[in-house]
Formats: sequence, structure tokens, C-alpha cells
Amino acid sequence: MTGAQEPEVMSTKQMRIAALAERFPQRAFTSLAHYIDAQWLKTAYLMTRRDGAVGIDGLTADDFEANIHQLLEKAKSGRYRAPPVRRVHIPKGDGRTTRPIGIPTFEDNALQRAVVALLEPLYEHDFTKYSYGFRPGRSAH
Repeated sequence: MTGAQEPEVMSTKQMRIAALAERFPQRAFTSLAHYIDAQWLKTAYLMTRRDGAVGIDGLTADDFEANIHQLLEKAKSGRYRAPPVRRVHIPKGDGRTTRPIGIPTFEDNALQRAVVALLEPLYEHDFTKYSYGFRPGRSAH
């Protein structure tokens, strides 16, 4: 499985989901989990930032790659539970006070990315051209 092919497969599935959502706007999609397979999760993994701080489990992106099938099995069976978020306090601009940030595990980040990639095409057609938010390729600036 090469890296160049994976985004194309995800993109094809996303177009299929978007077409279904557009064709049946009143339909409630009760299950989309069958779209997430090892290749989908691997593509989400490749799209996830790898140089960030590690989560509470201390695992890096390199550690995660070997566990893709295990994560997929847990997610599809309903046994996946997001691990606690590591809390870190970083200094504010004045240097005297801090603000808390949460650092999720890499595994959780990758799975979130996979779910976002699954849901984006489903809801994209509901937005107007003036809606920006956090939509891909859009910015209010």
C-alpha cells in the first residue's frame, strides 16, 4: 500500500458519501463505520501531525503505526475509549500567568482525524457558501 494511493481511496469514498448526502438530504445515516477500514485509518494517520507533544501514554507516531489494526478493531467493536488528555500549563504573553492546554494521545488524534474525514462530506452540502468555520479550504480571512 503506497502513500500516494491512500488519499485517493479516501477521497473516492468521501465523494461517495457526499453524493449520498446530497441525493438524500432528509436521510438519517445511521452507520458509516463500514467506510473506516485499515487503509482509511492509515491515511488519517498520514494526515495527522507527527511532531507534536506526546499524550499521556507517551507514544509517538512511530509507535502508533504498528497498532493501526488494533485501534481499528477497538473502534469498530465499540470498545474504544479515548484516553485521558495530558494537561500542560503554558505561559501567557505577560510571562506571569499560564493557561492550560490539553494534549491528546496520537492514537486519539488519528482516530479523530479519521472520523472528521468521514463526517465532513456528509455535512458539507448543508453549509452555504458564506459559512466558513473550520471547513477545509475555507477561511474568513
